[in-house]
Amino acid sequence: MSKNAELGENVTVGPFSIIEDDVRIGDGTSVGNYSSIMSGTTIGTNCKIFHNCIIGEIPQDLKFCGEKTSVSIGNNVTIRESVTINRGTAARGTTEIGDNILLMAYVHIAHDCLIGDNIILANGVQSGGHVEIQDWAIIGGMTPIHQFTKIGCHTFIGGGYRIVQDIPPYILATG
Repeated sequence: MSKNAELGENVTVGPFSIIEDDVRIGDGTSVGNYSSIMSGTTIGTNCKIFHNCIIGEIPQDLKFCGEKTSVSIGNNVTIRESVTINRGTAARGTTEIGDNILLMAYVHIAHDCLIGDNIILANGVQSGGHVEIQDWAIIGGMTPIHQFTKIGCHTFIGGGYRIVQDIPPYILATG
């Protein structure tokens, strides 16, 4: 763990986890074993990050040129096993995840995404870059989300549905 990371009170970090410089972790947050929290990451209070997660790694985007970008995670966020969250690119500069979120195992949040509040992403949801998911959305497992799509508030997306265009608010999308 870096000496230059800012850890709040009652933060726990599991064995073999790496926390780099320029990381801020809020009070009461726990980080499981074998996780990596990379530079430019801010994590709120009372978050639970399970084992083998990678948060704040450089984006998987060929136009990324090493610019200083970030990841911001709100309060009361649960990040289950093997989740990856990439930081932003010069386009937005940040990837943002709101409050009261559940990211189940193997979720990927790509660069420059905006994830609202009170959202559930089930196992294996994979988002491309620049995706926006508005408040209270639920997305079923193994769902790919194409880059630059917008998912409206209070939507429910059935598992395995392939999202290739915007989904309006209050929609049930399956099949």
